[in-house]
Amino acid sequence: MQPALSIIFFTTASGAGFALLALTGVAVPFGFLPNNASFGIVTLLSAGILAVAGLCSSTLHLGRPERAWRAFSQWKTSWLSREGVLSIAAFVPAAIFAIGWVIFGRVSGVAGLCGILAAALAIGTVYCTAMIYRSLKPIRQWHNRWVVPNYLALGLMSGLLLLDLIVRIWVRPHVIPLAALAVIAVAWWLKESYWRFIDTSSAPSTVASATGLGRRGPVRMLEPPNTEENYLLKEMGFQIARKHRLRLRLIVRIAGFLVPLLATLVALLGLAPLLAALVAVLSAALGLVIERWLFFAEAKHTVTLYYGAETV
Repeated sequence: MQPALSIIFFTTASGAGFALLALTGVAVPFGFLPNNASFGIVTLLSAGILAVAGLCSSTLHLGRPERAWRAFSQWKTSWLSREGVLSIAAFVPAAIFAIGWVIFGRVSGVAGLCGILAAALAIGTVYCTAMIYRSLKPIRQWHNRWVVPNYLALGLMSGLLLLDLIVRIWVRPHVIPLAALAVIAVAWWLKESYWRFIDTSSAPSTVASATGLGRRGPVRMLEPPNTEENYLLKEMGFQIARKHRLRLRLIVRIAGFLVPLLATLVALLGLAPLLAALVAVLSAALGLVIERWLFFAEAKHTVTLYYGAETV
């Protein structure tokens, strides 16, 4: 698939923003984070900016962005619509939680419950984002059991790294970096499992099965249906060379997982903790952008069989 920068930014930024909101909404009422108004402003504002910027960027990929509001009406059948509904719904309890925490200094009672509700809706939003791709049966690289866990784990990882950086301005955390180390390891394993799956499996559809001529022997295209590239080939037949794919995967492993893991460990040990946490966030951001670019670039739509692809 053709990687679109607007969708790459949307899936990475909104995932980090909603994960940060979810972590804050749960951790603050249970006393795992400072009950500090300035900390609340910085954390919730960061989460809100990332989430809103990501959601807004997703409309840039639409042919008619001004009609994006119509997506909200299809929540019964569309994961895209459900994502939009849940994302907007999450901001309502999040606003009540923010008012109670920042203005009135209350993180228990109604404010605390709203924080937990906002966390649940935020996680649901990220889940719906993953299901947008997981539900597409014609794309083998997306329609598999690894996509949703990867989206959730990578979002949680980015949210934890951001939270670890922000909270260090006020206190020296211990639980958060430990949780970040565990989630980075899990996210890395899930990503490797996803890559191994798409490298060692193949789609059930072939030229032979699509034409029904497989029982007569090998089937091949006599000539392409088009003499030049069209929209389908541009959007759904994007090609990436194997050597480039492997090189980019290595960058993801290093920038997206190894460096954040080591930097978080350094911060946990108290060696230039704020700088180490910043390095972890910046490196993870670079790695996740490349990871998401690969997620789209490595995906092949079944329709490319019609244009001469051997397998998808």
